[in-house]
Amino acid sequence: MSLFDLPLIPDVPVHGEAEGYPVRRIFCVGRNYAAHAAEFGNEVPDSPFYFTKSPASMILSGGTAPYPPGTSNYHFEMELAVAIGAPVFNCKAEDAMAAVYGYACALDMTRRDLQIAERNKQRPWDLGKDVENSAVIGPITKAADFGAVAKQTIALTLDGATKQSSTLDLMIHNVAAIISHLSSFYHLQPGDLILTGTPEGVGPVAPGNAIEGTIEGLSPVTLTIGAPA
Repeated sequence: MSLFDLPLIPDVPVHGEAEGYPVRRIFCVGRNYAAHAAEFGNEVPDSPFYFTKSPASMILSGGTAPYPPGTSNYHFEMELAVAIGAPVFNCKAEDAMAAVYGYACALDMTRRDLQIAERNKQRPWDLGKDVENSAVIGPITKAADFGAVAKQTIALTLDGATKQSSTLDLMIHNVAAIISHLSSFYHLQPGDLILTGTPEGVGPVAPGNAIEGTIEGLSPVTLTIGAPA
């Protein structure tokens, strides 16, 4: 018996399955496209680095989320999400892809002004990154149905205008390298999502904006920005 009930975290729909994918943890890779690092004057990292979003910050594609409090510079970031489907710990890159269950389009919504302010003070990025409704996840396509992560286009439109357009092969650290590296610090398990970073072209949103993110071979992710709440 609990003192109170927690809101349910929605399972992510999976193509071809009646049951959804429950989310356990959300890891996010920072600065994984060189052009995105450059647009903010940041160095390209030698190895992957991470921040996290709590599953409570996750919503499914297709909804409306209010413009969040405490920011005047809320940004979109379009990303490939990797869904882990098997336990993996301290694995080699050549063995990493066996742990992948599937892939999805995802948005890493960011209070950019707070992220930068905290970073400049050498503080954690939580206020900028772990924002309510900020991890927006589209339906998962199983790895076998998607195929190899290669030169698929990754793009985002804001009210129909293209803002981000790149290809997955331009990730600095590919999916296998990320899983290998991250699994040396965590016992990754089914239910863990990894957002693999965003290409250049990120920018602000305002109430009323409609976002659509696409990756070739995956279902799109969509989000409407609502009034502040």
